[in-house]
Amino acid sequence: MDTSAQMKENAINFYKMAYEGNPKRAVELYVGDEYIQHNPDVANGTQGFIDYFERMQAEYPVKSINFVRAIAEDDLVALHTHQVWPGNNQYITMDFFRFDNNLKIVEHWDSIQQVPEKSANPNTMY
Repeated sequence: MDTSAQMKENAINFYKMAYEGNPKRAVELYVGDEYIQHNPDVANGTQGFIDYFERMQAEYPVKSINFVRAIAEDDLVALHTHQVWPGNNQYITMDFFRFDNNLKIVEHWDSIQQVPEKSANPNTMY
């Protein structure tokens, strides 16, 4: 498997594992020596990430995620997801992960938008 494909697979596995309730294992398997967080709702470092996703799992155990796109360039992977939360609240996320030379995640950025009930066009957000 080439480097880009491996980074995309690692990013998806990392995100899916954390989202489904096992962020500690996701960190053990997929995060490097540091973890720089840019989401203002999540504390910097691996413990902040673990705490956030453990809280999300406790508060919202029933939710789903679909990985729509994964794009890799240089040491970055971008993921485009469609998430469904309780009450059919739907969100689109775009996450960016930076990898180290060992193909481990060391930095994260994201943007989250709720899917609106009405749109000026007939296209989905995903």
